[in-house]
Amino acid sequence: MSECHDEVCITCSDTAVPVTIVRLLDDGLAVVDTGAGQEEVSVALVRAAVGDTVLVHAKEAIAVVGS
Repeated sequence: MSECHDEVCITCSDTAVPVTIVRLLDDGLAVVDTGAGQEEVSVALVRAAVGDTVLVHAKEAIAVVGS
């Protein structure tokens, strides 16, 4: 997984960003493709599958986009 640059991860910014789920992990977590690398985020609040695009804010998926 990629490391955060400038001490800010794309999924930790002040806006929700669309990312694609690459792999589901245990405990409500997933690996997502941010377009700039991969990060681990929580998907505990949404019903999402591999390949889905989700909006992520503060490392938490808050919505599934276009399902």
